[in-house]
Amino acid sequence: MTETSKRVVVAAPRGYCAGVDRAVITVEKALDLYGPPVYVRKQIVHNKHVVETLEQRGAIFVEELVEVPEGATVVFSAHGVSPAVHAEAAERELKTIDATCPLVTKVHHEAKRFAADDREILLIGHANHEEVEGTMGEAPDHMTLVEHPEDVDALEVKDPSKLAWLSQTTLSVDETYETVRRLREKFPLLMDPPSDDICYATSNRQAAIKQIAEHSDLVIVVGSQNSSNSVRLVEVALDAGAKAAYRVDNAGEIDDAWLEGVESVGVTSGASVPDELVQGVLSHLQDRGFPAAVEERLTEESLVFALPPELRKDIKRAQQH
Repeated sequence: MTETSKRVVVAAPRGYCAGVDRAVITVEKALDLYGPPVYVRKQIVHNKHVVETLEQRGAIFVEELVEVPEGATVVFSAHGVSPAVHAEAAERELKTIDATCPLVTKVHHEAKRFAADDREILLIGHANHEEVEGTMGEAPDHMTLVEHPEDVDALEVKDPSKLAWLSQTTLSVDETYETVRRLREKFPLLMDPPSDDICYATSNRQAAIKQIAEHSDLVIVVGSQNSSNSVRLVEVALDAGAKAAYRVDNAGEIDDAWLEGVESVGVTSGASVPDELVQGVLSHLQDRGFPAAVEERLTEESLVFALPPELRKDIKRAQQH
């Protein structure tokens, strides 16, 4: 096998989406403005490296609000929280900064609207994922979780004429459409959300890796184990024809046995992954005799979200003094 026949293609878009970028900057700015410690409920985004970096700066990550001292500042993660969590924060007089991704907030609003309409909501998503817990908390009496297309057969609903579906924002696009197709077959009067719930970044990253995967002996997805969209990228790559696909947190987790006999490698990263981790993987491949990566760009992403309003106000106030 000659050096020259080897190829590394890195997908674009990859890595940070607008919601993750906003959430991470929110914690950084809160630390600058209020000084440490700033508490964060759950991981701000599902990435080990990001969490460790923020911890070094003085962020304290907690599972639940009881771990936050009364009156302290707490940031809600990008995945969103239920109304019960907002109520608990108010009761404990915590200063809250809500870094929920605006695309998740949109799903929460849709859930409230469908519930007010007395529709039963079929939420497509993964049990125990923080985003799902937050969304279900908006209308627990109106919501049923549907995890996989094959769960549709056993599904029983109160009134098939008053049904709507919503989804977690980080799912496999293809699998979700398959679930919706089966739901619609079973419940023809099923109502759609006003616009797609799967976020633009999840869709774009899946489409970008599909383009590369079919020509790849190996696909490496950079992302953490608890990152839904990173785990989906491995599945999408295999479905699209990659001979093998693995998820790693960083270059240190690459098993050199994966590279044996491999000519073409595709690389991408989940929506909560800083690009330095991808660059580390590309350097690792070069050290193992692969050429510099070429980038294949599917589309440009220009979406930027403003920081949470409560933080913007405090930053403005601080600038005036």
